[in-house]
Amino acid sequence: MEVTGRLIKILPETRGESQRGPWVRGGFVIETEDTYPRQIAFTLFGEDRLAMLSTLVMNSPVLVTFSPESREYQERWYTDLRCIRVVPFTGAAAAAPQAAPAASPAAAPAAAPAQPAPFASQPAEGDDDLPF
Repeated sequence: MEVTGRLIKILPETRGESQRGPWVRGGFVIETEDTYPRQIAFTLFGEDRLAMLSTLVMNSPVLVTFSPESREYQERWYTDLRCIRVVPFTGAAAAAPQAAPAASPAAAPAAAPAQPAPFASQPAEGDDDLPF
């Protein structure tokens, strides 16, 4: 899944040690630019994923690719939005798909729905039996 928004906060890193070795977790928050803006928090696991944040500028637009994951613990559900990739958003990626259909006007008539066939009981034009 993907979402765009403005980077408003970088969350502090958390480090720990597990049976598999050391781990690091961090995160960030974006605000969407919809009619009703929403703030969305994402988590990042691993040094390589946290390094993606170093190239971003606060209050700049970003494109986030993420995977939602939920888990149950003691009959309660918890959801994480795990960030796969975060990059600066230039707007060119969103404009390209919208421009593609306009670039091929010959394909538009073929995609148009066909005219419905007249009903068999419908009289032809000028062939009605109305008194007026």
